[in-house]
Amino acid sequence: MSPLVASVLGGVVGVLATLLGLVMWRTRQQPAEPIPAPLLSPALKTTIEHLRGPAAVLGPHDEILAQSLTAASSGVVRGSRLARTEMLELVREARRETEPGVLNVDLPTSPGMPSRRLALRVAPLGDGLVLLVADDRSEALRIDETRRDFVANVTHELKTPIGALSLLSEAITDAADEPDAVRHFAGRMSTETARLNELISQIIALSRLQSSDPLLAAVPIEIDEVADAVLDQFRDQADSHQIVLSHQRSPGITIRGDQGQIEAALRNLVQNAIAYSEAGARVALTTRRVHDAAGDWVEVSVSDNGIGISEADQARVFERFFRVDYGRSRAHGGTGLGLSIVKHIAAAHGGTVSLWSRLGQGSTFTLRLPALQPETDEGSAA
Repeated sequence: MSPLVASVLGGVVGVLATLLGLVMWRTRQQPAEPIPAPLLSPALKTTIEHLRGPAAVLGPHDEILAQSLTAASSGVVRGSRLARTEMLELVREARRETEPGVLNVDLPTSPGMPSRRLALRVAPLGDGLVLLVADDRSEALRIDETRRDFVANVTHELKTPIGALSLLSEAITDAADEPDAVRHFAGRMSTETARLNELISQIIALSRLQSSDPLLAAVPIEIDEVADAVLDQFRDQADSHQIVLSHQRSPGITIRGDQGQIEAALRNLVQNAIAYSEAGARVALTTRRVHDAAGDWVEVSVSDNGIGISEADQARVFERFFRVDYGRSRAHGGTGLGLSIVKHIAAAHGGTVSLWSRLGQGSTFTLRLPALQPETDEGSAA
């Protein structure tokens, strides 16, 4: 090949290489065509957005294409992505295996509060789409735990009087030829039977409180009339323990609710005040109407100058079966359920119950309930 031909061929190859490089450079500079996301049907999108619980539809690249209003606030979704790695893995596995999946996830809440348990379910929808639905199981788990604790506590509390009755019946049998011993043991059996009957009654009362709404058949209640009736029930008991009962009233204040439950709440508070007071003490019941930013309230306070409650015990006094002084409680026939019942009654009526106490100075329990407005009475009468 002559030098001239070689030179020409080399020039042609150089030009072609330059052109090819230019074409490749321009190709790289041009943006790639975006891969269109699968389209969701309007019906599916609207359905997801209006679900009450956390739910979302994810695209082929794990992006959120639709979500319910609670998906973000529940901690399932953050921005346009799932909030937790384990959720994302569940979605990818469902897409890869084309099979539904289930996962339980514990999500943190505010400091000092228990975590939330979510049951996640995912299902592939085709074209890389995956549906995720979350069910908040926190309340159900709390109820199950409460039920287990309650059954365990009831079982433990029932064993004491039942065991005592069993031993006393054996003692009576062994002392059949000793009339004085038989009378003594029979009296003890009567005491244990009364304690067992009171415990069962309180358990039934608490169970009914948890399964009914007292406001469904609510009536106007003159709180001072109920307070007088409750104090009358305990005057003989108070006199026998040299305890003075007093009532500071605010006439005309009315609430709306179940009168039997309100009376039971006050009865438990007065009974507790007497039980934890020494001879010569005073138990005062005070009613008054107060107003704050939340509205008008009726406060019923039961105060005593008895032994008081330690700060450590104050946090637990409203727990079922908790007793500040077990021996004193048993001596007065206490079941450990009274204050728990008061708390449930207050909550069911839209109110609260609070405690102030100092060791050696006494205690004050305050039942706070929504006041019935005068115009409400007039409207009801009309």
